[in-house]
Amino acid sequence: MSADNGVVLGLAEKASAHAVAVLDGNRRRGRSVEPPAEFDFTCPSPTTYPFQWFWDSCFHAIALTHVDHRRAKAELSTLLLGADSSGFIPHMLLWQDDLRAQAVADFRIALWDDWRTPTIGPPVLARAVQRVYRATGDQEWLRGVLPAVLRHFAWLDARRVGPHGLLLIFQPDESGLDSSPKYDSALGLDPTSATVGAEWHGAMRRLIGDPAIRRDPHLGADGRTFAWIDVLVNTIYADGLRCLAELVGTGGEVFARRADAVLVGMLEHCWDDRRGVFSDVDAVTGRRVDVLTASSLFPLVLADLPDAVVRRLVDDHLLDESEFWLDFPVPSVAATEPSFDPDFATEAIFRGSTWVNLNWYLHSGLRAHGRHDVADELARRTIDMVARSGLRECYGPFDAAGHGAERFGWSSLVLDLLDRVQ
Repeated sequence: MSADNGVVLGLAEKASAHAVAVLDGNRRRGRSVEPPAEFDFTCPSPTTYPFQWFWDSCFHAIALTHVDHRRAKAELSTLLLGADSSGFIPHMLLWQDDLRAQAVADFRIALWDDWRTPTIGPPVLARAVQRVYRATGDQEWLRGVLPAVLRHFAWLDARRVGPHGLLLIFQPDESGLDSSPKYDSALGLDPTSATVGAEWHGAMRRLIGDPAIRRDPHLGADGRTFAWIDVLVNTIYADGLRCLAELVGTGGEVFARRADAVLVGMLEHCWDDRRGVFSDVDAVTGRRVDVLTASSLFPLVLADLPDAVVRRLVDDHLLDESEFWLDFPVPSVAATEPSFDPDFATEAIFRGSTWVNLNWYLHSGLRAHGRHDVADELARRTIDMVARSGLRECYGPFDAAGHGAERFGWSSLVLDLLDRVQ
């Protein structure tokens, strides 16, 4: 073995050990009083995020396919206990009865029925179910969970698809990107403010105090002060529809056609041909939002994205060392943006730090488009980042320094990257 290979192997072993330790330490099992239910999930971070989050659990389940198949299935089965009969599944499930009051104060949330939020998360669920089923081959488990997954996507289609044929979110938390500067204009924030983190919390509390959104997840867009076509959310939605087409088998063509329509809608309404990137749309004002973030590149995830679009996203932006191809890519905000915060000085997330979950998705997209050289390099740098700083919420794009929450669960997706590059 060469010295270089030895270094790579050492980094891989360190990253893997960090991931397994966090998945084990973050497991939460018990029984809630209301609702009366047994739960078994992986919390994002014991000290910062002790509850169950929608897309976090989906990522945890994918990582757990490399550790414990039973836990991977339990992760998603517990998440689906939060679904109601209409198909709605909340962004947060507060299983621990004794911690709920503090959660309302800490997380800028409203509770719909004392243990669930009236908000959604990015619909990673179908991708997670597909990955767990592929890993386990457990058809009985799939038959048990698939109806709830189908109801959830039907709920999204009925309740959240706007006139553009694309999903709408009704507050920034629903994208999972929280304080991304692409929302600053809608929230009335100064993107260059040194105290934007605290100001964002205030803006969010004002937003969730709006009676139009406070309690009922089934309310539509009318009367809302924030409604948004988010490129990342719609990309994950289209990807999920493709996964459902595979999982359903016969009759799955309806999901494939819907995925086609979502991509067509994003190309029509979100693609900026002048700049060569995708832009979110503020659905209240109808304006495209030109802040360059990692989600501007996110449709790379979709295997049927036109080749010309792929080339512009990758060659003109992802690989641009002044924008995204930094020492530890991919920063959540391009380094050319005034709001770029690589050192987490604002303590506001998704404003410049690098995230393992975003890299994981982009890695898949690069491979789907035959850009294996870029995908492999992105994986190697992500593994190096995790090996250096352990499982953190996010990382410095220049130095891999850990930012945000410690022992952060979804950074265990590094296990999946390790499996792909070995």
